[in-house]
Amino acid sequence: MAINSSHDIQRRIIELEVEHRDLDAAIETLIRDGRHEELQLRRLKKRKLQLKDNITLLKMQLVPDIPA
Repeated sequence: MAINSSHDIQRRIIELEVEHRDLDAAIETLIRDGRHEELQLRRLKKRKLQLKDNITLLKMQLVPDIPA
């Protein structure tokens, strides 16, 4: 999916931030309950980091280039 306009980028950032928060809540719940598999927890944390990286990259696309 090609994201070109700033509106599309902002919309995608919001979608990723929602997913990031949902994963954070799921991770917290698994840890709090104490009945989790380490592999599952590692996968969720890895996905959360990937989302954060994607959000950062998209936000960087919104910042205009400044000539040196």
